[in-house]
Amino acid sequence: MYWLIAVMTLGLAGLIITGVIMEMQPAKAARPWFKPTIGINLVVFVAAQATLIFMGVGEVMAAPAVAEAGGEISIGLGLGIIGVGIPTALSTIGAGIAVGPIGAASLAVLAEKPEIFGRTLIYLGLAEGIAIYGLVMSILLLDKI
Repeated sequence: MYWLIAVMTLGLAGLIITGVIMEMQPAKAARPWFKPTIGINLVVFVAAQATLIFMGVGEVMAAPAVAEAGGEISIGLGLGIIGVGIPTALSTIGAGIAVGPIGAASLAVLAEKPEIFGRTLIYLGLAEGIAIYGLVMSILLLDKI
């Protein structure tokens, strides 16, 4: 298992080093061997990650049961907790997507008409409310577990 983590680490290090070289020396970075090297490096990384996931799941499922120390979390409870976090995660992403253009448009209009500052705050608040709705849903779902 550790050899897969080493392969993934070397793959990431190779991609980072290649990116730094291409950023620092863009004229020399047009060498013909860079593009296939990056592709091979990425394929090796993805294959190692997939193997690690499949081998890791096998080891976790084959592990002996841990003695009852306090409150053991079952697979169902773990999936339930992940499911509780999904509304917050997705609503936060949606709020970020909404706030970006609204904030940019608010700044643009405030440069021309500063007197409508209150309206722009209302629009930003409505967009940010999406994240609050997701948080409320997660809190309500957490009460059901």
